Order: sequence, then C-alpha cells, then structure tokens
Amino acid sequence: MIIRKAVTKEQNGCRLDDAIAILCNGVSKSEARRIIDRGGCTVNVALVRVASRSVKAGDIIEIGIMETGRFEELHLPPEALLYEDGELIAVNKPAGINSQRTPYQLKGTLEYWVTEYFKAGGNSEPARVVHRLDRGTSGAMLFPKSRSAAACLSRQFQEGTIEKHYLALVSGCPEQRNWKVGGPIGKVGPARYGIVDGGKPSETEFTTVASSATHSLIEARPLTGRTHQIRVHLASVGLPILGDSTYGGAEATRMMLHCSAMTFLTGAQKTVTVTAPLGGEFDRIAAALTTAPE
Repeated sequence: MIIRKAVTKEQNGCRLDDAIAILCNGVSKSEARRIIDRGGCTVNVALVRVASRSVKAGDIIEIGIMETGRFEELHLPPEALLYEDGELIAVNKPAGINSQRTPYQLKGTLEYWVTEYFKAGGNSEPARVVHRLDRGTSGAMLFPKSRSAAACLSRQFQEGTIEKHYLALVSGCPEQRNWKVGGPIGKVGPARYGIVDGGKPSETEFTTVASSATHSLIEARPLTGRTHQIRVHLASVGLPILGDSTYGGAEATRMMLHCSAMTFLTGAQKTVTVTAPLGGEFDRIAAALTTAPE
C-alpha cells in the first residue's frame, strides 16, 4: 500500500522520519526509518534514504507500507534450485510471489531469498534481477553471482539471444498446431497492455501441445520481450490464459503461465539449458489433456 502525504507548515523543518510518524497514522518513527532504509520512501518523487533529512512545507512524501500477509519469509524446497555454477543460479519461481522487491515488500520476494542464499554460501553480492516474471507466473529465473555475470546475462536478454519457452493453459482450442502472433504492444491502462498503434514491435511463436473440448496447453516462445507479451498475444486471438483476469481469463487457482525452459550462454561461451517442471493444479490439468497430433 502506498501512502501519499503533503508536509504542512507544522512539519516545516522536521526530520523526515518525524514527519512521516506525524502525518501517517499507525506508522511509528522506528517503522518510518525502516521504510526509508529499505528504499520505500520518496520526497517529491525522488528516492530518499536519509531519515534525518529535513522536509519543508509543500513537500510530497510517499511511503510504501508492507501489505498484510507478505511479511513471511519465502521458503523454497531444495528442488526449486534448478541449476548452479560459479556464475549464476537458476530458480523455479512459485506463482503468487514477486520476483523482486517493491516499495512495500522485501521479505517474501525471490530477490530477497536469493540474496540470503548467496550469503549462506559466503557470497556477499546482492541478488541482481536481470529479468522478471509476473507475480502470477511461475518458472525459471536466472540470478547472476557477480557484476560481470550480470552484464553477460543482461546483454543476452537485451539482444534477444536467450531462448525462452513458456507453457500456458488457455480457454479454447486453436485451429492450427503452429502459429505466430505479432503487432506492437503498448500500455492501454493501469497495469494493462494491448496491441496498439505506436507500441513496441513484438512477436511470439505458439505451438498447441495438448487439448480437450474446452482447454488447451500451449507452448509459447517469445521472440521479443515486451511486458505481458504472451498474455496479450494469446488474449488477442481469443485464447486467454486461465486465471488471468486482467485479460479475460477464466477463474482458476492461479494464472496458468509457466516459464518451462531457458537456454543461454555462460561467460565461457558454454550453452546451458535449464528446465523448470510444472507442479500442483497446473500439472494436474495439463496431464489430463490429449496430446495434439503432429
């Protein structure tokens, strides 16, 4: 939750943490300091990490408050660690957790879990988020162990040389086994994207893996990396992902989108493919479908 307050003349010249405690009901001075320390406070849109900074009348303070239920540590089973070498680790992200920290959440994110994993192994480097999965999406994520490894992976993501494969459960049955969707993607509303004039070029290849009378398991290979790309492209052809209410998907226990495999190069130019197995309800529904003919 984001709280936005304007500094009044009564707080003119106050310390930032004191002003927050006065203006924001239920936020103590010590909690204000914790929010500031973790990067959850801005003054006039600029991030501020100094609690003793003075504020003046008219300043706009925004703070992020931890959401109820997101204070818990993230506990992953050993099998969630898909791959590890001297440069990076690959983790099978569960659905329903954030890939990276937000102004209102640190613990309970995959970024925090990876940072703690690195510390336990004697690596003081922070978790660098070089790519993301939506909160509702599960599957493979890569985390470099050093600045140089991060630069190597970031370059591959920017150049589009990392091969990514996703699995999606959708409502409906495609008319063909293999097809492609393109069209420029742009923002059409708060946290919502669509194919629009003036958007960024995008392209995704799709293959029907299995189907029933009402649902299909689709493999998606994004050739570009736009926000919500697979979700937008499937919805645009009348195949919304189950659980994706933003784009018209039928109700489900989660959004049924999973990054199943990624292929990339290490700094030593070794080709590595990591695969992330399905689990839970996603796996159960997918296993009940009939394999599509060649």
